[in-house]
Amino acid sequence: MRRLARDVLLMAVATGISRLFGLAREAVIADRFGASAAYDAFLIAFFVPHFLRSLLAEGALSMAFVPIYARLRVGRRETDAEGDALRRDADAFASSLLSLLLVLFPLTVAVGVLLAPVYVPFLASGFAPEKLDLAIALARFVFPFIALVGFAAVFMGILNAHHRFFAASFAPVWFNIGMIVGAVAVTAVFPTQPIYGLAAGVLIGGAGQLLGQIPALRAAGFRFRFQLFPLHPAIPELARRMAPAVLALAVTQINLLVDNKIASHLPDGGIASLQYAMRLFQLPLGVFAVSIATALLPRLSAATARGERGLFSRHLVDGFVASAFVLLPAAAGLLLVGRDVVRLLFEHGSFGPADTARTTGALLAYVVGLLPYGLVYVQTRACYALGRTGLPVVALACAVAANIGLDLALVGPLREAGLALATAIAGLVNALVLFLFLRRAVDRDRRRWRETGTIAVGTALMAGVVFGIRRLVGDGSVAVAVAAPAAAGVLFYGVYARLTGLWALVTGLGEPKRTD
Repeated sequence: MRRLARDVLLMAVATGISRLFGLAREAVIADRFGASAAYDAFLIAFFVPHFLRSLLAEGALSMAFVPIYARLRVGRRETDAEGDALRRDADAFASSLLSLLLVLFPLTVAVGVLLAPVYVPFLASGFAPEKLDLAIALARFVFPFIALVGFAAVFMGILNAHHRFFAASFAPVWFNIGMIVGAVAVTAVFPTQPIYGLAAGVLIGGAGQLLGQIPALRAAGFRFRFQLFPLHPAIPELARRMAPAVLALAVTQINLLVDNKIASHLPDGGIASLQYAMRLFQLPLGVFAVSIATALLPRLSAATARGERGLFSRHLVDGFVASAFVLLPAAAGLLLVGRDVVRLLFEHGSFGPADTARTTGALLAYVVGLLPYGLVYVQTRACYALGRTGLPVVALACAVAANIGLDLALVGPLREAGLALATAIAGLVNALVLFLFLRRAVDRDRRRWRETGTIAVGTALMAGVVFGIRRLVGDGSVAVAVAAPAAAGVLFYGVYARLTGLWALVTGLGEPKRTD
């Protein structure tokens, strides 16, 4: 019996390992490069490959691929032979897509390398000439990453559809290891510009993320067969589903583009400070929110394919409750000990106290949007499972309008923190608009919704415990200042969840009990 809680736990463990390596990566980068002009240039250079990864690979392609692949595997089957035929058809669809990408991605890479002198100056109009030249050269160096991670995203979609969530979620560990190797070892190959070692680490990590999933794919029974023509009949449907998804994610990336463009006019290190803060902000999102949403997508898709509206609604509310259960206390913890976390992880080597202050300000502003962004992950998957792929575009358009207006209003008085706060409020706008669209699909059982009040009370009590322990610890060891309040908060919240029944509720989410 496959339960949502178990699958989320497996993904959270794998993603947690990846995020720990990600924090190690950021700590190494902070020590080596700090919040410097060279790291600003690298982040701008990596923006377009990262943008395309979200747009064409791990974002739109993955979200559009999983519902179709899952539907082809489920289908209607009366005999084992018909079931085998359905599985073969699903794998033929995946092989046809991979064959097509073998042609498209090399062309994409070539265009990206040639046009770097065009798009990089647009992204970083505030850079000095020497800094801009470095960003252009780095962009050409790292652009092949999009091809590596594009194939890796299809592999991840296949594994998720087979409910092999651990292997897919663990794959980014190899990317983080590759970047650590680049920052620590490969930089020696480029003594005059060590930042090229970090760029090489991007390619090493992308290759690792791709190759690391192949054993799990073989264990799942998938075998690639080159099939370019004729294309599988489901490929046009995939393109139709991707079109609004690409538009939605493009709108999402406009937020980051605007933030970076404005931050390029701030003193050196502005973009880097936002990146370090965003990395900590994304830790609970990546470990828990993405795991919850990823585990829900095949369930929501299967419920939609079978016409089980009650089960779909129950899964959707399960996602809301699970997101609140983990993200509300995570937000409270980051607000209370965020500065100490930044000091512990980053304040060494080239990263000084002034960098800590800038990064902490941005982090505290980002945290305001932690739960809203977690809910957006869940609601967006629900929209794609329903085939209502245009709804996220409308919601994102509203969020982008809010973000741009707030960016311009807040960057003057708050600098990096203003840009981060604008992003957080935009996430809240996005979540509210999506909820208005999906409200009819949401389970109206008030007993389930009352649990969110219990979670909020527990979060407030936990915050009091964390605040008290932090005051008792004082300003001695920064490691103790992080570990003691965090351990006390986790212990208190765990006991509270047991006593109030929240733990049993959350671990029972996703039971295949149908509601009609």
